[in-house]
Amino acid sequence: IVSNADELAFILTSEQGKPLAEAKGEILYAASFIEWFAEEAKRVYGDIIPSPYPDARIVVNKQPIGVVAAITPWNFPAAMITRKVAPALAAGCPCIVKPAPETPFTALALVDLAVQAGVPAEIFSVITGDAVHIGDAIFESDVVRKFTFTGSTPVGKMLLERSAK
Repeated sequence: IVSNADELAFILTSEQGKPLAEAKGEILYAASFIEWFAEEAKRVYGDIIPSPYPDARIVVNKQPIGVVAAITPWNFPAAMITRKVAPALAAGCPCIVKPAPETPFTALALVDLAVQAGVPAEIFSVITGDAVHIGDAIFESDVVRKFTFTGSTPVGKMLLERSAK
């Protein structure tokens, strides 16, 4: 991301309208989430908890929960994607991102860079299109195990209600 910051900032500015200098700042901020959670992934190991029995130990193993679906906003398209995807990938969870309709190219560029860096395409993907149909597919899926959303309060309330069912 850092090596391609100028190109990513240009894409972000072209589709979203943010001034180029601010867009570049967002790209570098987005990269910081990747760096942080990549380092945290090195420390994801289990715990040994004392047992009430002297001859036993309780071992906790951390395992990925499964596919994470993320819906991201238009105003911070790069940073909100990496903020949501980086911890999920660090935990071993595949991610599907549904970017705002105003900013699909920023999302697609981030996925392209991830694939170039060695992330399998089926582990980090973007889906664009009609929000209602995509939302229906996410909430009706038996594959999606976690959901994250940043956007308006009315949509957030509706998604919260749907996710509770």
